[in-house]
Amino acid sequence: MTKVELVAKIAEEAGLTKVQAEKALNGFIAATTAAIKAGDKVTLVGFGTFSAVSRAARTGRNPQTGKAIKIAAKTNGKFTPGKALKDLTAKPVKAAPKAKAPAKKK
Repeated sequence: MTKVELVAKIAEEAGLTKVQAEKALNGFIAATTAAIKAGDKVTLVGFGTFSAVSRAARTGRNPQTGKAIKIAAKTNGKFTPGKALKDLTAKPVKAAPKAKAPAKKK
């Protein structure tokens, strides 16, 4: 689903115009980004949690030359799905296949 499709779906579900729905989505993205940059978590109960994850500086290798390089520390955004979303993506347990009854002789 693209952003345009999401905006259209939000507009349809909420009874808004597409312009209003896009403003609402952009506002959500901006508020979430600002909260994560500030070090806060954004929790949407039943959906998931947006948070910041810091990675320490480390030494890596250039795969072409094998030379050691320094990789700077950085902070990334992270999304952890909530229970409802995890249940959605859980693989269903397959039942054992039923044994076929032997064919009847005529």
